[in-house]
Amino acid sequence: MTMSKKQNILELFKKIKIDKSWAFADKTRKETTYITHGYHRYPAKFIPQIVSRLVEKYTKPGDLVVDPFGGCGTTLVESKVMCRPSIGVDINPVAVLITKAKITPIKPLTLEQAFIDLKHKLGAYTSTTKVSAPKHERIDYWFKPEEKRKLAFLFSEISKIENQDIRDFFYCGFSNILKNCSIWLQKSNKPTRDLKKKPADPFVAFLRQVKSMLRGNADYFNLLEERGCAKTSCKVYCTDARKIPAKSNSVSLIVTSPPYVTSYEYADLHQLTALWFEYTKDLSDFRKRFIGTAYHNKKKLVLNSEIAENIKEALLKKDKKTAEEVATYFGEMNQVFEEMKRILKKGGRTCIVIGDTTLKEVEILNAEVFVEQLQNLGFRIDDIIKREIPSKNLPSTRDKTTGRFAKATDKKRVFAYPTEYILIMQKI
Repeated sequence: MTMSKKQNILELFKKIKIDKSWAFADKTRKETTYITHGYHRYPAKFIPQIVSRLVEKYTKPGDLVVDPFGGCGTTLVESKVMCRPSIGVDINPVAVLITKAKITPIKPLTLEQAFIDLKHKLGAYTSTTKVSAPKHERIDYWFKPEEKRKLAFLFSEISKIENQDIRDFFYCGFSNILKNCSIWLQKSNKPTRDLKKKPADPFVAFLRQVKSMLRGNADYFNLLEERGCAKTSCKVYCTDARKIPAKSNSVSLIVTSPPYVTSYEYADLHQLTALWFEYTKDLSDFRKRFIGTAYHNKKKLVLNSEIAENIKEALLKKDKKTAEEVATYFGEMNQVFEEMKRILKKGGRTCIVIGDTTLKEVEILNAEVFVEQLQNLGFRIDDIIKREIPSKNLPSTRDKTTGRFAKATDKKRVFAYPTEYILIMQKI
């Protein structure tokens, strides 16, 4: 009796051993945040060394690289410094803002001068300076009056800068200090208030942040000049991963790390920036934009995977809402894979970094489902790498019952992402 595709895949995954070389455990924080990679904290971002190894192995200079879940732009920055044109897409405007700053080299002297000018303006601020502070209950929920006032002044001064690249650079710095300047519990990725916290002074935090970013920009600018990659095209778009602005059969390599099924949590994690930049007035509306949320229209969603169907059935016995969320997630991911197939050249590869997790005590086999979906769409397995995750900025534990991120002290916690897979699939 021949084994089904589902059984073949499940058996294959059982045999995969951890490849220590992909953990990059020897890399220091300085090495994983070199050039512009350290501009902004970002949950679940993969380290640049993963991208550079994949890009080096599977492409040559001039080949087009795409990241449909661009996040904070790691794939794009690494592609640019390797002279590979790239396109990134993300539905989250906060991610796009950060990416724009990270992928755009600015002449160091020009940027230094803009920083001196801005610093001078901050020095003129007093408690009587006229400031137009935003009126939003969520901003008041997170920020004390004095920090809110200083941030409003800083934001207003940045907004007056005419050069868009320089403005975006400072906006990125502004975004990254918001957590420190708020009463958000410092050690938590979850939106939790710490009423005893003494927020950082916005001006001090901003100046320190930008000084570090100036060094990153100078290193990036010089590296691109040295390698002759400064003019290599690198573009980011705020759009859906199912509508990638790339021609059919034009892409050599896709490198991406899709969101997990609870991706609406990204909306919660980025709410401070989203509120200040007025990307949203309403957090629940912001959540609805993310893939796999319960809010999406479920018509015509095909799971295209027996493993996914089985996971859905197991979840239905536990909780109907979670089962629907997971089914929506897999159905939408299948649509993204169809779009990947459209843009990839024949023989082109997609490299997907994803881990498995657990919801309601049901194993959510993301990697196995993705392999089955991609095979059913006409991809073949090129390689599957299992790697340990020594340095991901993610809460590493989830509550067993709810599946949400848990505190380190929570008794119900389970380790969510000790390992993950890199699925390398080739378009036949």
